[in-house]
Amino acid sequence: MSEEYEYDDEDVEYYAIRPNKTQIKKDMAVIFALSEEMSELPAGQLKMLELPDIINKAVIEVSGMPHKGARKRLLKFITGQLFKIDIDPILERLSRIKNKSSHAVREHHAVERWRDRLISEGNNALTILLAEQPDADRQLLRHTLRNAQKEAEAGKPPKSSRLLYRQLKELFQVEGELDDEAGLEDEQDIEQ
Repeated sequence: MSEEYEYDDEDVEYYAIRPNKTQIKKDMAVIFALSEEMSELPAGQLKMLELPDIINKAVIEVSGMPHKGARKRLLKFITGQLFKIDIDPILERLSRIKNKSSHAVREHHAVERWRDRLISEGNNALTILLAEQPDADRQLLRHTLRNAQKEAEAGKPPKSSRLLYRQLKELFQVEGELDDEAGLEDEQDIEQ
């Protein structure tokens, strides 16, 4: 015995699916944290995010405010504006900015380690460095290292040590640029 049910299209009621409030609150908390993080960025990095004008102006304004109620209200406003747009491109640009910053910190520490090692170990460390960096200006590095060691022994201000740091930083930056260019060439070869 099969009964057929017939529905008239006029009798069918459609209900909107109510959004999950807990998920919305979690999303808003993530966007609020993003708003706070953007408010701590320098103006140059903030421009790189390519924010809409209203959000950009609000972030610039909130960055100079003390941590009080008005700041929190403005951060909530920024959060509401960000909630209305697709934030994936903003997150991608922000992660690129963070990656560059962390790379710069790693590079800084590596150069500092080499400088300290050169000053403490002298010619032995310089020989190792020159073996790794054959394009380095040997005479200039030896001269600067000798002066830095004399300053350290005499307890004078570290003028030559700073100069040695700058020379090493230039040396490692040139190496990094060459590695980046080689990586781009490899990627282009793969695409072809």
